[in-house]
Amino acid sequence: MLSAHYIQKGLLFHRPPLPVPAIADALQTSLSVALRHFPPLAGRLVTEIYIDCNDTGAEFTRAVADGASVADVLTPRDVPDFVKSFFTPDAAVNHDGHTLPLLSVQLTELVDGVFVGCSFNHVVGDGTSFWHFFNAWAEINSATSAATISSFQSLCALVWRCIARARGQPCEQKSGCRLAIENRSRLRPRLSADYFGNAINAAPTMSTAGEVLGNDLGWAARTLNRMVAAHDDGAIREGLKRWLEAPMTYWLSGFDVHSIMVGSSPRFDMYGCEFGWGRAVAARSGSANKFDGKVSAYPGREGGGSVVLEICLKPEYMAAFEADPEFMSAVSVSGDI
Repeated sequence: MLSAHYIQKGLLFHRPPLPVPAIADALQTSLSVALRHFPPLAGRLVTEIYIDCNDTGAEFTRAVADGASVADVLTPRDVPDFVKSFFTPDAAVNHDGHTLPLLSVQLTELVDGVFVGCSFNHVVGDGTSFWHFFNAWAEINSATSAATISSFQSLCALVWRCIARARGQPCEQKSGCRLAIENRSRLRPRLSADYFGNAINAAPTMSTAGEVLGNDLGWAARTLNRMVAAHDDGAIREGLKRWLEAPMTYWLSGFDVHSIMVGSSPRFDMYGCEFGWGRAVAARSGSANKFDGKVSAYPGREGGGSVVLEICLKPEYMAAFEADPEFMSAVSVSGDI
């Protein structure tokens, strides 16, 4: 295969409901993850001939096809000449993999769509291998960096903003939001759902009060979403490695008084506990692990995705928080509180 050309195939899409820079960022991030599972594609050829999986890297390019549309690509007769520009490198043969990337990806923006093109060195694999990689990458991308912002992440962002406002924090004040994240499903291989023990991290995201309040709710939600997406197997294991090198314990007195901490979860099956007396009327917690800025989330008794929040603030902050029009317009007070 050394004298043949790279495999060049790609997929045309109508424009997704996301800005192209966000699409490009997501593709680059998911491509990095995918290459962990296909290390030869990030290597280079060595003269003997074999692939040195040296993590030199693949190539990712973003381009714009000025004025070209999906319809232009789908012309029923001759394939337009400009489609050739959707792939890079141009006219490379597989022997060039000694110096060129073995995988080159180009995201091309069209007027009303995008094209994802791959140039794949044929020494690495055949068409079956090519589409195996392409589909694995697509699956990783659809499951992570382009991850949908959940309603709970949006709710946490709303609470973060409104507490920062209630505290009257100056613009330059550092303000963070920590989420207690469950690790069972994020580890690779996954821990069993029946694992009995601790498997959580209080994952932080930091900003300033000026950024949190100066941008809209979507900005805060995207910030939390990126933090959650980045909390993967690699991040968890790296955190454990750092802890083993320098063990520490949590002290509530050391909590950042300018931030908030969200714990518990609306996913917990609190109302599924049946002792034979009917469903519980409400869930409550004690005074343990409470401090200014602690937020606990419970499922609503009525179900349907409803969430009950228990929020701990100093009295002066709580008064301002309860009068916050942004927060009060998004919540309701029910007998379950």
